[in-house]
Amino acid sequence: MIKRRAAAQIIASAAAIAALGGSLALPALAAEKVVKVGIALPLTGADSESALRIKNGAVLAFEEANAKHEIPGVKLEMVVLDSGTATAGQYDPAQAATNARKFASDKGVVGIVGPEMSGEGKAMAPILSQADLAIITPSATNPDITDPKFAAQFRPAGKPIFFRTVTTDAFQGPNMANYYADTLKVKSVYVLDDSGAYGVGIADAFQAQAEKKGIKVLGRDRLDPKEADYSAILTKIKSLNPDAIYYGGVTQAGVKLAKQAYDIIPKAIKAGGDGLYAPEMLTAAGFPAAEGWYASNAGPHMTEDKTAAEFMKRYKERFNLAADDYTITAYDAAQVLIDAIRKVEKTGKPITRDAVRDAIAGAKIKTMQGMVSFDANGDIVDRTVSVFQIKQDKSLPQDDVNAQFKYVGVAPQS
Repeated sequence: MIKRRAAAQIIASAAAIAALGGSLALPALAAEKVVKVGIALPLTGADSESALRIKNGAVLAFEEANAKHEIPGVKLEMVVLDSGTATAGQYDPAQAATNARKFASDKGVVGIVGPEMSGEGKAMAPILSQADLAIITPSATNPDITDPKFAAQFRPAGKPIFFRTVTTDAFQGPNMANYYADTLKVKSVYVLDDSGAYGVGIADAFQAQAEKKGIKVLGRDRLDPKEADYSAILTKIKSLNPDAIYYGGVTQAGVKLAKQAYDIIPKAIKAGGDGLYAPEMLTAAGFPAAEGWYASNAGPHMTEDKTAAEFMKRYKERFNLAADDYTITAYDAAQVLIDAIRKVEKTGKPITRDAVRDAIAGAKIKTMQGMVSFDANGDIVDRTVSVFQIKQDKSLPQDDVNAQFKYVGVAPQS
């Protein structure tokens, strides 16, 4: 506390300086407590554009929380680590593991938003588990990370630490197979993946459900994302004449596949998971190659919803970019982390990793996408899968996901 005499001297000095036309910054009565929050994304490589939009969503949430003093007495300090490398050309699981160890060793970090990709998540989860450090992903969808069957591998310390504001490929892959069968009336399909944890997992889930729905799977191949030429595989697919292809993977291989498929199998229906719901499909694959591709998204479509209108405006003003749906799930992930820190601070107890993790696990928070809460494994309770189709609008920016990916509905659930 400031003693009366000292307080009087401060007030007298302020009055004197004010009389001379000056100003005085009075000393803060209490310094804010600094709490660190992490952001982990592949900001280098093939998915950097989509990763940037995700990062910005989290950054905006943390900036707004500080500006509004949403956690009284606490200032959030962001620690951003890049999991992409030039060598990998995209996300790099080895770099993601290195980043996880950096977060774990920094005792000031109490929670993380990220990663973007499931391959990062698989590399990070065991390390973060041992550190009792929670991470909330806005876009990594491989179900193994949170499946109790793999708990010994991905959460060796026991408690769930990997949470999601999107559903998993256990629903995204099968629901898109339902869309193929029920909506697009596909009778035959050829399945591809990019060899990554996400790509293989979602392609497996899609294929299993496609077969259950009576779609004939004519074959399956794996693409090397570093190769430049997929014409041999596409020529083989052409000879089988499937109604459609389905690609599980991200944009490093996806944009090359889109370009070459346009030349070799132009009439086939083409689709992928949320790894293709990205600006890179519009800028790197470009038009007309990207035209007509379908992509799913592991959550509700929000960018055109009136509840997100004010956010979309704030985001554009802050970053001069259009937000996409995973920008919103990143913002919501950050909101969950902010809410958890606020709850712990209110108890008067130290803001520790285990206390924040427990608060996240018990979260029930209203966000732009609706009520976010988690099951016992860390997966979001909502299981909505949205479907989009690329249809060029030349009057709007080519890299604007909201303009060029047209929302066509919710995929039927199994």
